[in-house]
Order: sequence, then C-alpha cells, then structure tokens
Amino acid sequence: MPVVKLSPAFVRDVQRHLPQSGAVAFFDESIKGLMLELRASGTGTWYFRYRDNDKRLRLKHIGRLDSVAVNSIRKQAKAMRAALAAGDDPTSVTQKRSKVLRFDEFVEQHYFPHVRINNRSWPSTKSQISRHLMPRFGTLPLDQIHRADILAMQQTTRAEGMAVGTCNRLLIHMRTIFNAAIRWEILPEGSNPCRGLKPMKGEVRRERFLTSAEVQRLFDALDRSRSPQLAIVARMLLYTGARKREILDARWEHIDFERCILTVPRAKSGYTRHIPLSQAAMDIVNAQPRRPGNPWVFPNPKTGEPIVSLHAGWDAVRRWAGLPDVCLHDLRHSFASFLVNAGHSLYEVQALLGHQSPKMTMRYAHLAPETLLRAANSVAGALGTPG
Repeated sequence: MPVVKLSPAFVRDVQRHLPQSGAVAFFDESIKGLMLELRASGTGTWYFRYRDNDKRLRLKHIGRLDSVAVNSIRKQAKAMRAALAAGDDPTSVTQKRSKVLRFDEFVEQHYFPHVRINNRSWPSTKSQISRHLMPRFGTLPLDQIHRADILAMQQTTRAEGMAVGTCNRLLIHMRTIFNAAIRWEILPEGSNPCRGLKPMKGEVRRERFLTSAEVQRLFDALDRSRSPQLAIVARMLLYTGARKREILDARWEHIDFERCILTVPRAKSGYTRHIPLSQAAMDIVNAQPRRPGNPWVFPNPKTGEPIVSLHAGWDAVRRWAGLPDVCLHDLRHSFASFLVNAGHSLYEVQALLGHQSPKMTMRYAHLAPETLLRAANSVAGALGTPG
C-alpha cells in the first residue's frame, strides 16, 4: 500500500502509476484515511478509510477519479477526518453535506472537472453554463431547484430573444448536471427536475456554405486580422473539415509527417479519428515554430496553451468580409460542400468528416444534384444504352 501525496500533479500523471493488472491502493501522506484505488483499466475511485466506534474497518466512497476534482476530494476527506476526531460518523457528515450543496458548488467542484476530462466541447459547455445557468441557479441548493424553475427558465430565455436551439441546449445542460448529481449519489434517484420536460419546437437546422468568392473575401479579411493564429486556424478548418477543437488541441506527436495525417485520440464520437492533411494544410503545419517543451501545434502565443476562444477576432473578420452570418463551424460545412461539388461521393465526405453514421452526411446530398446525375448516367454509359 504505497503512501504518496495525492495531489493534482499525481492525478495528472496517473497513467504512470497504473498497475499491470488488478488494482492498487494509494494512501495520502498527510490526510490519514484518504485513499485512491487505481485499476489496470485506467479507472479509479476515491475512498475514506476509517474505523467506526466498534473498531470495524470501514470504507466511505467519495467519488470516481474522473468525476471530482482532487482539491474537492481533499477538502471532503479533511472534513471526515475532523468529524471522526469529534466522535461523529463520517458517513452521516457527508450525507448531510450533500443535502445542502448549492448548484454553483456542485458544478464548480464536481461537474466541471468531469466535463473538462470527458467532453471535447468543454470550453463552450463551460461558457454556456457560466453565462446562463450560474446567474439563475447558482446560489440555490440542488434539492431546491424544481421543475417549475426549469420551465420558467425556458420561457424567460425565449422571451428575451434567445434562439430556440440555445434554449434547448440549456435544458440539456440542466438535465445532464442533475443526472450526474444522481449518478454520483449526491441527489436521490428520481429527483431530476428536468424529467419529462421536452425541448422547445421550432429549432431550425442551420446550414451555411461558402462560395469560392466568399472564401476569397474571407481570406482577404483574415490577412487583415491582428491575430495571426486566427488566420492559421481558419484556413486549417477550411482545408481539413476538422472541428475547431480538433485543430486547437492538436499536438506535434499527433501528426504523421510521412503519411500527412493528424490523429485525434478522442474525437467527438468517442473514437480515434485520423484527419488527412492536404498539401495546403501541411504547408501551414510545417510553417509553425516548434517551442521547446511545448507540445501544441497552434498554441496561444502569449500563454503557450491551447487557444480557448477565437470569437472576438472572428467576429471582426467576418464583418470585414461581409459575412456576418458565418460562424467558424460553417468552414467545416463548406469543406464538405466543396467536396460534393467536386464530384466526390458522400461516402468519401463521411470518411473525411469523421461521421459515424451516413445519416449525418446526407445533409450535403442536395448540394450538387448535377454531379449525382452525372454519376447515375455513368452507369448507363458503362453498360451501354440500347440501340
């Protein structure tokens, strides 16, 4: 039973401590009883080990390794240690604590650490929750948020002019947050206030594809931008059809220079994805300076870390280009539209975009009906038309 400092640094480097098989328990060197059980599968569980008043050895489950921040775990363990010293049962103390946990406390201490590790759209998720849900529900205890509050949120946000799609995403965030609280035994089963609530109707799927002329205007505007990284990232999105975070989080070790492939270890689908890099994309990659000790291909020049948001710079660029309705994700759609109009099959488009289902790719089928008609006529040509 190794004794170590169970710190954020230890957890960041947790892969180095995994056993070859089975499980191993690590105990904290300063908080007696705090224990992390690591399994060969890469999963882990936090416990507080203690002896009750009858001297029986007990294990109190605190949380999963990927669900709760280390600092929160240490704070809970200290509280349980203090309760034990005062003659109280740590189990009853933690149960009491969970009943009064506020929405903002749960989100900051439990939910955000989980999403940061497991959700590739973490920056936008955090932004939406922080901007729209925290001001409304932050100070309320979790068990004091009711279905009527969620309905009121839907009605008021829509009345304030928020798009239907955004209103529905807020509902999804709330449902997911409460499901997590239930799954992690902070709330009882069946207590999700979003249960039975349906998304608002009227959401329109937005499809915006750039023309060649619009792309040229966009490139001209990008060259005027004071953010060189924005110009680089936008071009990479158009040249690859990648998702924004797939480019922003790219690491040098993920690029195969011989095969011209960018590997995304964990794509939105949950699977490893391999993105072919065209010569134009490779030229951009090869032009990026390598900073000693920095693994990121397109880091923020000031912080050296992956760029969090490009919205401010992008908003200026699209206005200069006369394209106020174009968002960065539309560059991915435009990549697909150029492929279809160049005569490439929907199967090829599906593979290049990394769609797991052809259903997602079918939205592009209408872009070049003349191309599809030529493909259909080629069959008759190959077979020979009757004379």
